[in-house]
Amino acid sequence: MDRLIAESNWRVTVVDDFNDFYSPEIKRANVQTHLAGERYRLVEIDIRDRSALQRLFRERPFDVIVHLAARAGVRPSLADPLLYNETNITGTLNLLDLARESGTRQFVFGSSSSVYGINAKVPFSEDDPIAQPISPYAATKAAGELLCHTYSHLYGIRCVCLRFFTVYGARQRPDLAIHKFARLISEGRAIPVFGDGTTRRDYTYVDDIISGVRAAMNRQAPAMDRRIAHRGVARIDRAARSGPQTSRPDRALADAARRCASNVRRCLQSAPPSQLRSANRNRRRHPPLSGLVRACAPA
Repeated sequence: MDRLIAESNWRVTVVDDFNDFYSPEIKRANVQTHLAGERYRLVEIDIRDRSALQRLFRERPFDVIVHLAARAGVRPSLADPLLYNETNITGTLNLLDLARESGTRQFVFGSSSSVYGINAKVPFSEDDPIAQPISPYAATKAAGELLCHTYSHLYGIRCVCLRFFTVYGARQRPDLAIHKFARLISEGRAIPVFGDGTTRRDYTYVDDIISGVRAAMNRQAPAMDRRIAHRGVARIDRAARSGPQTSRPDRALADAARRCASNVRRCLQSAPPSQLRSANRNRRRHPPLSGLVRACAPA
């Protein structure tokens, strides 16, 4: 949002229901600075509510839909899979179908690296099958990608699906690892570790995610085109070993396989992230971490 407002040529409508997945007060504080802006509009709607969305779409056309709304998290999805289905699948279908009705031809979908599921081949590739998810959350994101493919094929909507690898940085969700680890270490408390503590995954600084989303908004391609791209690279092995740990041998829930993110240069004309960045914006140097530059074939 900060990036679009700074560019001064966008009028932005934000749809959010401010649910209680984490504190709504934190979410409202994140958007507070934009509320008085002439080119920013906040509409409180649950994306499951098709009628409310339909009224919004009838008010004005949209050039691009950036669909980042979702119920997130692997473990919470095990506790309430129906809610995840309604929000992540029905909500996505509502937006795609309203894009069709209103003539919006650019659709960016925030998917997840979780779609790879039980994938023994590493590094991961966008062309890998995603038929073995290990959580309801992952299954809903894979379903969202398939819906994007369907609407791209049937109605000529240009869809870009971005598989995010855990995002960290400013305004990070308080339940995610970097935020949680830093808070627990500063408090001298144990860090919960799922699995045997040897898992590895990719983390991506939020500015790199924003650059990828922004590039996807501008992507020009023929109609009936759908692309999938990884967005992430900064690998952390056995993160935060400096602090005390509490191990939980829970392999099925340790959604942190060796995830290597690919480079999105060819798909989005956007440079890939290449190094771990400190969250306080002081650029501590780390060795560059490898990534692949590969985009999927057109649907």
